[in-house]
Amino acid sequence: MERKVKYSHVVLPENKSFFFDHVRIFWDQQIDFHQQREWEISYIITGSGTRLIGDVMEPFSSGEVIFLPPHLPHAWLFNEFDHDEEGKIENITIIFPEALLSQLCSPFPELKSAGEKIRSYKKALSFSGEALVKIQQLMTDMSGQNDQQQLSTLIQLLAVVAESSDNRVVGYCEKSTKGADKAREVYRYILNNYQNQVSLDEVAKYVGMNKSSFCVFYKRETGKSFFTALNEYRVNCARIMLRETQKSIAEICFDVGFNDIPHFSRTFKQKIGITPKDYRNSGNRVREQ
Repeated sequence: MERKVKYSHVVLPENKSFFFDHVRIFWDQQIDFHQQREWEISYIITGSGTRLIGDVMEPFSSGEVIFLPPHLPHAWLFNEFDHDEEGKIENITIIFPEALLSQLCSPFPELKSAGEKIRSYKKALSFSGEALVKIQQLMTDMSGQNDQQQLSTLIQLLAVVAESSDNRVVGYCEKSTKGADKAREVYRYILNNYQNQVSLDEVAKYVGMNKSSFCVFYKRETGKSFFTALNEYRVNCARIMLRETQKSIAEICFDVGFNDIPHFSRTFKQKIGITPKDYRNSGNRVREQ
């Protein structure tokens, strides 16, 4: 049965205009697919896996910072093998309402341009280069600051976000149709079941369709077959495991849901451009095609 994306109700701490949270939690304790009415900045300090933002599903690694506009569904699914010695992942999250931008820009004309630039962002962004380093440092600094210092640092952070050109789009919602919502349900099915042997009958039943109708629907909505999407996700998981673990290629093959090593190697090469062995030996200096 199709599930609706949950809205998270963000309760601001007393006498604060934004929410700041620095946590270390077990890798499987993250919030499920959700959205909120506020802006969000998320910094992954420890952990890797796959994130789903709107219609976009991509792998992520430690160190990334994501800037999310309001009302954009999102979730991070962490890999169970990438965590600290206690089995925990670590991240920092800042959530602030639209009202904060208005309150900052109204009395301070110096901030008007930055506020308008931030309001223009309708898609999720990730950062790189100098901007990423600055944002990481500012968010880390906030952990040891009092409320007044945190607000000052947040203003600096928002200025960096507004001025940065070192960013790329990592999430958006093209549509708000019933079909798009159902396609997102399929994404979540992949996230939860990629390690298993998956059949078209099973996934079609999950979204309340017969197999033939599901195949036509999914190709129309995404431009690719279900098994293409499933194998792309499996390869992305394998790529992270090749980088982050010492597991053998055979172990990784079976861990990510392939049941045939030659098929895994062929599929990996089609997606990444080289074999799993060559990818590991390359020092991961290879970009996905």
